[in-house]
Amino acid sequence: LQALAGVRFTLEEEETLDITLATERLQRSFDKDRVTKKFYDRFQKEHAAFLKFIQGIQNETDQKWYASLMLNRLMFVYFIQKKGFLDGDLDYLKHRLERLRRQHGDGQFHTFYRHFLRRLFHEGLGQPETQRTPDLDDLLGVVPYLNGGLFDVHELEHEYTGVDIPDEAFEKLFAFFDAYTWHLDDRPLRNDNEINPDVLGYIFEKYVNQKQMGAYYTKEDITEYIAKNTIIPFLFDAAKKDCPIAFRPDSYVSKLLRENPDDYIYGPVQKGVDLDLPPNIAAGLADIAQRGDWNRPADSAFALPTETWREHIARRRRYEDVWLKLAGGDVAEVDDLITLNLNVRQFALDVITSAEGPELVRAFYKAISNITVLDPTCGSGAFLFAALNILEPLYDACLDRMEEFVAQLDQSSEPHSPKKFSDFRDILAERDKHPNTCYFILKAIILNNLYGVDIMAEAVEICKLRLFLTLVAQVETADQIEPLPDIDFNIRAGNTLVGYATLKEAMDAISRKLDFENTAKKVEDEAWEIDSRLRSFRGQQSKFGGVVTHADKEEVRHLVARLDATLNRYLAMEYGIDEHSFPRDYTQQFEAWRASHQPFHWFTEFYGIMNSGGFDVIIGNPPYIEYSRVRNTYRILNFKTETCGNLYAPCIERSYSLLRYAGRFGFIVQAPIVSTQRMDEVRNILSRQSDLLLYSTYDDRPSKLFVGMHHCRVAIVLSRKNTSSVNQRLGTTRYHKWYEEERSNLFPCVRYVLLPPENITDVIPKSGSDLEVGLYLRVLAEPVRLGALIQDSHFRIYYKITGVGHWFAFTTHPPRFWRDGIEGSSTRESSVGFPSKLIRDTAFCWLWSTCHYWLYQARTNCRDFNPSDLESVPMPAAAAFGLSEFDEKADRLMSCLDETSAVSSASYAVGGTVSQQKYRPRFAKPIIDEIDRVLARHYGFTDEELDFIINYDIKYRMGRDAEPGAEDE
Repeated sequence: LQALAGVRFTLEEEETLDITLATERLQRSFDKDRVTKKFYDRFQKEHAAFLKFIQGIQNETDQKWYASLMLNRLMFVYFIQKKGFLDGDLDYLKHRLERLRRQHGDGQFHTFYRHFLRRLFHEGLGQPETQRTPDLDDLLGVVPYLNGGLFDVHELEHEYTGVDIPDEAFEKLFAFFDAYTWHLDDRPLRNDNEINPDVLGYIFEKYVNQKQMGAYYTKEDITEYIAKNTIIPFLFDAAKKDCPIAFRPDSYVSKLLRENPDDYIYGPVQKGVDLDLPPNIAAGLADIAQRGDWNRPADSAFALPTETWREHIARRRRYEDVWLKLAGGDVAEVDDLITLNLNVRQFALDVITSAEGPELVRAFYKAISNITVLDPTCGSGAFLFAALNILEPLYDACLDRMEEFVAQLDQSSEPHSPKKFSDFRDILAERDKHPNTCYFILKAIILNNLYGVDIMAEAVEICKLRLFLTLVAQVETADQIEPLPDIDFNIRAGNTLVGYATLKEAMDAISRKLDFENTAKKVEDEAWEIDSRLRSFRGQQSKFGGVVTHADKEEVRHLVARLDATLNRYLAMEYGIDEHSFPRDYTQQFEAWRASHQPFHWFTEFYGIMNSGGFDVIIGNPPYIEYSRVRNTYRILNFKTETCGNLYAPCIERSYSLLRYAGRFGFIVQAPIVSTQRMDEVRNILSRQSDLLLYSTYDDRPSKLFVGMHHCRVAIVLSRKNTSSVNQRLGTTRYHKWYEEERSNLFPCVRYVLLPPENITDVIPKSGSDLEVGLYLRVLAEPVRLGALIQDSHFRIYYKITGVGHWFAFTTHPPRFWRDGIEGSSTRESSVGFPSKLIRDTAFCWLWSTCHYWLYQARTNCRDFNPSDLESVPMPAAAAFGLSEFDEKADRLMSCLDETSAVSSASYAVGGTVSQQKYRPRFAKPIIDEIDRVLARHYGFTDEELDFIINYDIKYRMGRDAEPGAEDE
């Protein structure tokens, strides 16, 4: 197989590979994924055990919710007790439990929850010290007032006043928790018994029913890639608007790129490009015939993990191209940095830290402190934390520069106005009131920049919990703890897809009713009043020690509930729920609808943001679930993308209605968004309303971005919303495949290729180079389609309709198949006929060609082989009458496939024992190459284009995981 692929390992290379893989395995054995998975497996068992102890809640769903709420609170307390923040006791909960048991006697088994925990939560951590009684102080000791809403009396505790939990439940739970070391900082997890707040996000995403809710844990490399390539471009756009002089072609900002290109090209792209190529590799640059070694593994000094010389050459050429663009001043806009996949984080930091004057620092700080970032399906907050990690160093850099400008002014003997830099002084003075700079920055981001919504209330609670822990982690001593900001109005529970997104939507609905004028004015006035209160809350909490009283919060909640009641009444009418349809049980029907649909009215919940145009940045990972699976729970109305069939499409449509013009958007969704007909409508929305639109796509073989997700072919969409798509930049990437050890270099090495939008009329091709785009357009322009050659006859081609992997499985006779020893045919096989053997053989050879495999990868969902995929295949004009060159090649190819095939068997609970003929097409690659050379002549490919086709995906097709798809009967 190595010889067929042009690959041969030396003994030294094999030994190096073994050592490398062993080292990586050792490192991975202690990584966060392994630690968190182990904790989660035990957590599941403890959660189930704790659930059984809860008394006084009859509803099973509410009981599970309350179990999660208690575990969340207790885990929060475990984190802060290990910092010594609770009466200076590192084992505070355990010791208080023991103390209560001694005081009340071992015969009392319901003392800890009733007499201690509830008071700790609601009267201690949730209440200022000045309001505590002496007996409470004696019970709790010295504990801080945390505020934040986490320890308020929960709605479940309002509803179920008789809840009780025996002491035994806590004894068992604390024994589990005590087996771990709890860290509030972000140190790497190197031992199996270490836990940090990131684990909570993993727990939630694993805890929810993934198949039902379509929620998946999104790793940091994905969230960071999307967050930085949306947030930072928006900041640059905003700063440029306020300080245009700093972005002129002759400014220092432009010089940064021209004079320091390597600073902004990611390290993995630069690996080995400064070394002289070995002579045998360099010879292939000018002479394609000399590329015999290009498919071999590249030497370690040159290579990224698993990289071949062919891949290294492509990466080297890309580096040289980008370097020349930077050095030549061709990178003039922030969108250039995104399309070239440059290090925008580093560039933003350098622009701020080297700013020549205060105006640009002021412009960036204004943009950073005002940006609104939304995840409309936030789960436990993975994308919001990515946003926080992007914004924090930029905030910090601005504060450092402010300090420098103020210090320089104070040290200067030149006369100046007392008001000069007064805004900088005010900001720095407010910063200095907080425990430290990091706390000030994180609090500002959490209060003013981050917004999230999720249909699961548990997700919202976990998200807020993690944000609170992030703040508390910045405090070193208990006396430094500030009351946590209340973010109940930033992170909300509700259904993103049910409710009025804008005031206009609500007005349109109300206008259809008789009392439009009075109701419309009332709705807008009340929405304004709520927003006014919330803005006052944020301003109050932004200041040192500022808190919002429980009474104030309850008053706003009452206002929101009253307005929601009005809007829900009108929305329910659109669902057919009104007093005329249900005169006797309207209230019951309405409440059932409200509980199942969980309406969320965006313009009232975030009135100020929506009234000013919408959110600046929207990022996330929406649910991947077929709409048909939730229709019995809730329905969506008035979405053009309902026809797309999967909920991620309406989530994109809703996001675009919430996004301001020139706002940035970034989602990771399923790969069919670029390639299937049913996703036309969502592609149209993105295309019509974006002046920048980038798609990158990722396979799930041999490795996948979402571990544990079965079909995990995904796409990342990055865009900027605009009213016009004129002069649109439309970009795409290759269809990314990688081995696990390549993942750390996956996103730094993403390469976008700009497409001509006028020539892209249906799907978005997965293309990784300009050469590939040119090939795609040329092949697609061929006049003949395979479907025109098909007719019913005994000259047939048989093919598998599901489970397409790195190879197809076309045959000129039915593959052998047995079920429980009886020979028959597979239900996953189909066939088509052709008018003659020659035309059949021509089609057979074309379908087996690497040219067809490449086109299939570029145009389809890369999972199934549908009739439309077969019929739409473009053929050279001469193929309509059959190509005589393929007569003999088709016979040789089929013989090779049969001779190298094997019989595989598997037993299934439903279906019995299945045995079938399995083909190993890798052995036929030399014949397939002959076919591609014939096709190249008919298409007019250059030698360079033919070389690309023959070697397309060769590392994965001929490599260690190259067997055909395993999704069999």
